[in-house]
Amino acid sequence: MKNITILALLVAMLLPVKVMAMDEMAYTPQATTFSVVTLGNAKGVSLRLYNEGQGGAPVQVVAMKSKRMKDGNRRWTATVKGDQKGKFYTFDVQNRDGRYQGETPGIWAKAVGVNGRRAAVIDLRDTDPQGWAADVRPAIAARDLVLYEMHHRDFSIDPSSGMQYKGKYLALTEPRAIEHLKALGVNAVHILPSFDYASVDETRLGEPQYNWGYDPVNYNVPEGGYSTNPYRPDVRINEFKQMVQALHRAGIKVILDVVYNHTFNIDGSNFQLTMPDYFFRKNADGSYSNGSGCGNETASERPLMRQYMIESALYWVNEYHIDGFRFDLMGVHDIATMNAIRKALPDDVFIYGEGWSAGGCAIPNDKLGMKSNVAQMPGIAAFSDDMRDGLRGPWDGDDKAAFLGRVKGNEESIKFGLAGGVAHPQVDLKKVNYSDVNWALQPTQMIAYVSCHDDMCLVDRLKASIPGLTTDELIRLDLLAQTVVMTSQGVPFMLSGEEMLRTKRGVHNSYNSPDSINHLDWNNLKRYPQVMDYYSRLIALRKAHPAFHLGDAQQVREHLEFLPGGDCLVAFVLKNHAGGDKWNNIYVAFNANRDSRTITVPAGKYTVVCSGGMIDENGMGTIGGGNVTVPAQSALIIHD
Repeated sequence: MKNITILALLVAMLLPVKVMAMDEMAYTPQATTFSVVTLGNAKGVSLRLYNEGQGGAPVQVVAMKSKRMKDGNRRWTATVKGDQKGKFYTFDVQNRDGRYQGETPGIWAKAVGVNGRRAAVIDLRDTDPQGWAADVRPAIAARDLVLYEMHHRDFSIDPSSGMQYKGKYLALTEPRAIEHLKALGVNAVHILPSFDYASVDETRLGEPQYNWGYDPVNYNVPEGGYSTNPYRPDVRINEFKQMVQALHRAGIKVILDVVYNHTFNIDGSNFQLTMPDYFFRKNADGSYSNGSGCGNETASERPLMRQYMIESALYWVNEYHIDGFRFDLMGVHDIATMNAIRKALPDDVFIYGEGWSAGGCAIPNDKLGMKSNVAQMPGIAAFSDDMRDGLRGPWDGDDKAAFLGRVKGNEESIKFGLAGGVAHPQVDLKKVNYSDVNWALQPTQMIAYVSCHDDMCLVDRLKASIPGLTTDELIRLDLLAQTVVMTSQGVPFMLSGEEMLRTKRGVHNSYNSPDSINHLDWNNLKRYPQVMDYYSRLIALRKAHPAFHLGDAQQVREHLEFLPGGDCLVAFVLKNHAGGDKWNNIYVAFNANRDSRTITVPAGKYTVVCSGGMIDENGMGTIGGGNVTVPAQSALIIHD
């Protein structure tokens, strides 16, 4: 822990920002020291110690002593002698008018009791699973990643999953889970928010409850609802680490979805109870800004909030061996803070986020981590809604189709995504649906996707936007969509369960819908085996051929050439052993029409590896050059 803090301090000195304490609790068997930083006008802080994580009176109340810091704030400390392991604690800050704010575990709690209302005194080394010191992050470059977004409960809760630890961290340690992920071929699991959040009552886990978790309470503690015992602070930490360890052993990275842009509420938040109004942005009229759409937005540009985000991310990397972060509403955070986080973290930690906000922020867009500003954030990626909506239809109309629904005019948006969002001489930005600039400096700064958790899943969107789909047509379009994603030069991303033809029964925003809506039906692997088979072969094809993930903008421009296409027909060639690929020229075409179309390729002999909803890297026959047929609603991939 000492090394982590020193690194964070050095980063802070370089920024420069004021440094806040990494630890609010320093434990030894002889004594435990507690510390908390408040505004300079705070009159006092009471430390309360408890025997339990909820209920009961404090067994000890300590008046903390303060020292003014160089920035004008105060640091309050108290040392309690004796072995305090197993105790719970809170802080209560007395503001300038003498009123106490209310008890809080503090903003830096690293272990908490049930529902996160009290912090816990523990020795973190007691939470390490066997072999944890030897655990290492898998060495996978950004250009080689294939991201799989999942919610713990969705993935394993259904009886058809066959997993013992349904809806828990430990489900991802079970052979059924690991074998499935490996068979699919993804190499990075993006888990929805897994820090301690508000909307699930951990004392009632036997009752139906569901939430995605975008309502933060304690940012640096795993959520107790996914543990087997939320009352014991060590259990959730140990089981989270077991999950990471199991995925790492399988060669799979773990990406954590983080929600630093807002808190569950203002008045009851640990930020507000500790330093009132410091961590939240306000408008000129004194009202709280709401760029998050959740009633508040945090002020990342303020020194302590910036440092908090840096040190929190560092803590997850060092204590939990996290491999990357997905920033919720990255467009709420200022560019300087995102760059500071990138600089502070190891190079192999992948960072990406939503390049938009959910409303107007109290600082200008040109200062924020918007998609249009990604070029100012080297090493940070953003989701491409250009490609997503070019494929399936606009975000603001579930019943509106695009390329997949034979709506012409979306071809340039598809090409923009296939090039990874980088400048390409054959992409006409005037025809790209949202972007009038090439916002990615490198293709690894663009996340290619067609569906994610907070929208209709792919199957439901296809049904809603293309009336009268037969099952066969639905599957053809599903496979076509993912082929576009997986052959993009960006970093491909898929929603869990798409390989099972997942449906959420048409629900768009299922953040608190029951398991009957959100669960994965593992029986679909038997009902539609061709879908999983195609997905796994498609991912294997991408991973085996560097031409599909060049990772460099100049190489993309040199080796990716778009061919003449047509309405709802896009084609390109990856030429001249792109990226050192063993295949010379790889021709790829996507036809969303209900009848076959043709593309023209030079004379020669070509091996067919993808056609008509089937993939075989070893080849499915050969064809000559000239006019080549692309079957209806499917992809064609050939090479010489």
